Amino acid sequence: MNIVEIKDLTKKFGNFKALSKVNLSIKEGEIYGFIGPNGAGKTTTIRVLLGILQATEGNASIFGLDVWKDAVEIHKRIAYVPGDVNLWDNLTGGEVIDLFIKLQGTNNKTRKEELMKKFNFDPTKKCGTYSKGNRQKVALIAAFASDADLYILDEPTSGLDPLMEQVFQECVRELKKQNKTVLLSSHILKEVEQLCDKISIIRNGKIIETGTLKELRHLTRMHIKVETKKRFKEINGIYDLKKDGNIVEFEVENDSLDSVIKYLSSLEIVHFTCTPPSLEELFMTHYKDTGETND
Repeated sequence: MNIVEIKDLTKKFGNFKALSKVNLSIKEGEIYGFIGPNGAGKTTTIRVLLGILQATEGNASIFGLDVWKDAVEIHKRIAYVPGDVNLWDNLTGGEVIDLFIKLQGTNNKTRKEELMKKFNFDPTKKCGTYSKGNRQKVALIAAFASDADLYILDEPTSGLDPLMEQVFQECVRELKKQNKTVLLSSHILKEVEQLCDKISIIRNGKIIETGTLKELRHLTRMHIKVETKKRFKEINGIYDLKKDGNIVEFEVENDSLDSVIKYLSSLEIVHFTCTPPSLEELFMTHYKDTGETND
């Protein structure tokens, strides 16, 4: 069953087309990564899903309900964390968390206390005194303490230190175990790589690649480092060759991998490592020639 279904979604602001025929579907229990640089269309897509923006063309549904017409009903079953959390300065963090949880219709005090401890969060301070990281913690604790069916997380770890990012990842993995569905929009590629079952790359308002990390790795070359007893001679299908005596490093495309391995075997391999491309390498494959970055 698809929890989220987007078909040919287009959103225009005047003459500017922010989204162009976006198609995306997320299954129940799936952690779905949505990556791209700022301005690529990630947040616009999420705002359409939340019923904040109305699509110019196309359709989008959550739980089989129309995201614009049925927004109130949908919001009863989702938790949302934006990348820049704005809070009421005169309320304490604890009061805001309680308010968010109450609006969600859940009241798991034990879970809330566990999360505040995990995130090393002081709920007694006024929100006006919080750093960006602590404002993010308020939204994350409220979201993870709720019993939602879909969690929409838009750059959720913005402002968090590396230790708190690890806590965030643990919480997402817990949701996975509970068969909850997560849409994670992020430019932290390592975060997406470690958490997500499936990934879509968006560029200039268009989805340019979708698939599992394994499926997307066909887009870039494998890195091989090998030591052989016999002398290595350069062959077709390899790139960026570096030699240090009988130790060589090079890149190889998947189509040539079989023939290269057979050749290496004939040289009597002493040591061999083969590293698949990271998500960052996949990402840069799509952006290196455009002048766009994920900053």
